[in-house]
Amino acid sequence: MIQFLIIAALVVWSAIFVFKNVFPKSAYSVFSKLAQFCRSKGWNSLAKWIQPAMVAGCGGGCGCSTSDAPAKKAEVQAVKWK
Repeated sequence: MIQFLIIAALVVWSAIFVFKNVFPKSAYSVFSKLAQFCRSKGWNSLAKWIQPAMVAGCGGGCGCSTSDAPAKKAEVQAVKWK
């Protein structure tokens, strides 16, 4: 019985993770509406946990959140032969 619960939790977590990464705009709207529903029922701590981070920075609607740091390019270094 415990195995089924663990496997079910892993499958649900994986599905949510893939949904957030493949469909960022849809995931943002779904989690935002779910948080509003929880807030209307009085479940404020759950609503705060579900609420997605506000989009800031790029403004292109790519779905990146404020917690995403801009990618830094690695410096190309020349190989020194001795």
